[in-house]
Amino acid sequence: TTGPSSDSDSSPTVESVEDNPDGGCHIYRNGYYGSNIDVVEGILEVNIIQMTSIQMTESQAENSLVDFVVTCQGSLPTDVCTVVSDPTCQVSKSMVCDPIVVTDECLLTIRRAFEEPGTYCINITLGDDTSQALASALISVNGGEST
Repeated sequence: TTGPSSDSDSSPTVESVEDNPDGGCHIYRNGYYGSNIDVVEGILEVNIIQMTSIQMTESQAENSLVDFVVTCQGSLPTDVCTVVSDPTCQVSKSMVCDPIVVTDECLLTIRRAFEEPGTYCINITLGDDTSQALASALISVNGGEST
């Protein structure tokens, strides 16, 4: 139980009672509890500002490559995860996570490969030790071209 202290200190007093299963005795502990709370800003917002298809020659066209230009607000991320799902964003097809180094401004380019043409839901998550933020987009990949 926690209650105000009986002396002039306004710190809460913590009193605990423990049962002793062997003798039925109680142990009483009195003291003060203190804690520090650190407030961190975290990653507040992620935006996909551009999606660009990477043009390749016919011999290289096994996968369609798309560059996603992403910005964020708040603290700088240390990792990025991309989840590629069906157009309804319900069935995940692949997930790729990579560590990243962002030094002063949160602006990065993420390149991802798509094995076949189609419409996909893309979830890009930026994270650090204390927070995560997500941006989503629908993308149509047409054999090396995206819209």
